[in-house]
Amino acid sequence: MITKKVLLDTDIGNDIDDAFALAYLLRQPACELMGITTVSGETNKRAAMASAMCQAAGRPDIPIFPGVEQPLLARQLQPETTQFPAIAQVPHQEAFPAGKALRHMQETIRANPGDISLLAIGPMTNIALLFAMDPEIPALLKELVLMCGVFTYKLQPYLCLSEWNARCDPHATAMVYRAGVPASCSIGLDVTTRTTMGVQDIRSRLSGPVGSLLGRFLDARGAPQTPVTFHDPLAAAVMFEPEVCRFERGRVRVELESTALAGLTEWQAEKDGPHSVAFDVNAPAFFRHYWDVLGAQG
Repeated sequence: MITKKVLLDTDIGNDIDDAFALAYLLRQPACELMGITTVSGETNKRAAMASAMCQAAGRPDIPIFPGVEQPLLARQLQPETTQFPAIAQVPHQEAFPAGKALRHMQETIRANPGDISLLAIGPMTNIALLFAMDPEIPALLKELVLMCGVFTYKLQPYLCLSEWNARCDPHATAMVYRAGVPASCSIGLDVTTRTTMGVQDIRSRLSGPVGSLLGRFLDARGAPQTPVTFHDPLAAAVMFEPEVCRFERGRVRVELESTALAGLTEWQAEKDGPHSVAFDVNAPAFFRHYWDVLGAQG
């Protein structure tokens, strides 16, 4: 089986979908997870949550590094890791190497030129700083996959504001889109919101240590019965089953001048544009694939 070497950058610990994305990567047989970096407020706690997931999956060997906590210029929108109490009674690593997240990404990518898939499912702070620190990195990636942005405002005007990851650090978001990674794509909020599943349906599919931990995270949500939207799991799945989404190529501009609209992503279709954006999803096919990968030992 051909595997993909994956680096995951995540703000696990607030919305539950990061945990479901990590569970997928840990169970995906075609994924060689080369490291996890965390981003946005309380990155040590986020690292601990990632560690709990890895240990539940029997993968304590995966390196985890707390990354940058503060956005580049914008104010902090998520200073706390609200789901951290859910791992209080769960085995997890508590001490992590400080200040080494960017270095780990850089060294891993340089050691595997053209062979690393970078998946970013949180604010873009770590990724932007990595690209600024080493401008050759974008060209050395196999691919860059982002859960970021909103791209079909005219079709869904209720999504006219910026997507959360982009809004949390709009300047970093702009830097990442300007970097011009040769193979890059975004799965935006206008598409991910079409992948929603009820809590009871989810619980009926969970089993094993990872499933038990995901159940704890479901319990820890402020609205435990609210359906779960699989934003980040869709971005993860696209790396291995790209046909679940329909993509178009073009160019992305990020709004920085307006405070109210900071992080707004403006899409311009362009046949040979530098970036691919998802414009549709086959939700039933995605969920079949997702739960097939998680399997009976979820």
